[in-house]
Amino acid sequence: MKNNHYIAIMAGGVGSRFWPASREARPKQFIDMLGMGRSLLQMTYDRFTPLVNPENIFCVTNQAYVNLVSQHLEELPPANIIGEPSRNNTAPSVLLTTLLIARENPDAVIGFVPSDHLIVKDQHYREICTEAFDFAQKNDAIVTLGIHPGRPDTGFGYINYNKKCTTGHIHKVISFREKPDLATAEQFIQSGDYLWNAGMFFMSIRTLLHNYKLHAPALYDMLTPFLSAGEEKVPGLIKELYPATPNLSIDYAIIEKAEDVYTIPSDIGWSDLGTWNSLFQQVEKDDSGNAVMCNHIILENVSNTLVRNNTDKLVILRDVKDLIIVEEEDVLLIYPMNKEQEIKQLGDKVRAKFEQYL
Repeated sequence: MKNNHYIAIMAGGVGSRFWPASREARPKQFIDMLGMGRSLLQMTYDRFTPLVNPENIFCVTNQAYVNLVSQHLEELPPANIIGEPSRNNTAPSVLLTTLLIARENPDAVIGFVPSDHLIVKDQHYREICTEAFDFAQKNDAIVTLGIHPGRPDTGFGYINYNKKCTTGHIHKVISFREKPDLATAEQFIQSGDYLWNAGMFFMSIRTLLHNYKLHAPALYDMLTPFLSAGEEKVPGLIKELYPATPNLSIDYAIIEKAEDVYTIPSDIGWSDLGTWNSLFQQVEKDDSGNAVMCNHIILENVSNTLVRNNTDKLVILRDVKDLIIVEEEDVLLIYPMNKEQEIKQLGDKVRAKFEQYL
């Protein structure tokens, strides 16, 4: 383990595509989505404890979830939980985290990773992260992890990369592409020159702050008081300065504009678990293609259906197919599998009439 290697787990999202299991008061990173006895956040933490010193793992979340993080990650020192008073996207979040870590170790190299993704090949993933850490420490570079695309998916951003290795398994990034339409996604797949952008990146504090000064100077100036403030003033500064920061993603503000950006094509059994269908693809199914995530159920002539029942109720289904069925104590969702992308928008309708169920 390297003392200069840090991990920042980004855990502030609301997981609205996983409603009604994921709620504003308890988003999906705090849920045992796979029935393995560990929440997605806990599984993310577990992946890195063999790789970096536990005291070098930070969790960045919304202030409303600080207590939840403490409950799920009891080993994490309270000082390593960064609570944001507002949701201002990832560029302010990454900069705040970097500045706070810089106060204790300006030589740190930080890996920023999502809290709610699935990775099956944990050991191989750690090997790739080690290579990313080492390259970012030796070079003024940003290293991203790219996923070999298994299908033309319009829900991901793409990384266009040079297929000739720079060193080891590391390739130079040519450009980043926003979420494409289906025809463009198919072209990306056919070319073989594109990877899915998994939203994981590694860079030194030196490189990160240089790029913020260059590409987002106004944001940098807003938050640099954290570098010199006394320890007792930091909580007050977060409340005072952070809400005024602009709503910018780290990709748009920094990574897409930086010059020395590299990627490691990664086969790590990855899924962003962004939708019910992505969960459906990952879990075990019966002979009729059903993903059953409950104990009390009777199925007759049912196929290609996800059933998750978080209650003690008996579920009986007959002559249905291609459905998402999710039951919580206060909500029952039955929705066509091929229209699952609409579930996020359902929130607006629910908020208008039944806000207490969000």
